[in-house]
Amino acid sequence: MKLRSFVAVEIPAGIQGALAQATAPLQKALPKPLIRWVAPQNVHLTLKFLGDVEPADLARLVEALKTELITQETFALSVGGLGAFPSPQRARVVWIGLAAPPALMILAHNIEAVASGLGYPAEARPFSPHLTIGRVGQAVSKADAQRICTALERMQVGGLGTLRVDAVHIFKSELQPGGSVYTPLYTLPMKSPHSPPIS
Repeated sequence: MKLRSFVAVEIPAGIQGALAQATAPLQKALPKPLIRWVAPQNVHLTLKFLGDVEPADLARLVEALKTELITQETFALSVGGLGAFPSPQRARVVWIGLAAPPALMILAHNIEAVASGLGYPAEARPFSPHLTIGRVGQAVSKADAQRICTALERMQVGGLGTLRVDAVHIFKSELQPGGSVYTPLYTLPMKSPHSPPIS
């Protein structure tokens, strides 16, 4: 049976809690079905969506990624700020921002390169670091779009904390009546700054 899966960085519980608290007024102002809000425990930084994958193919990808990731040093991200794709005026996805060092772009690029080498389709859009917290409903009227835009522009989300990226996870995604459920399948550690060089 194929596994619907993706590669991502986990968000610690402390930042999940801060995020839920900071965005509670926005979720109250823009309830379902206007926006489908992501449960705090499901918020993560997606690095590569894999789609429906055979378990054996996923195991091969894991081995290739392990070799790649153990050479990349850990780094930190600052979480904060609010925005929408493609814009607040035409919002489809509501996100919390990340202040990321070049190491994050390198990590995403390397994961993409390893996956592409094993036949996974390349992403159509360039990697844009963010945490998805809500998805706008399909049938949004002009009035609703304006309401969403106004609420987003009025809302300020400051710094929510710092996250250390020291591992990457592969998650299984299952659509259930209450929404998507994400289960970690593999944890791929990165190189500790204090570890000896790999010979």
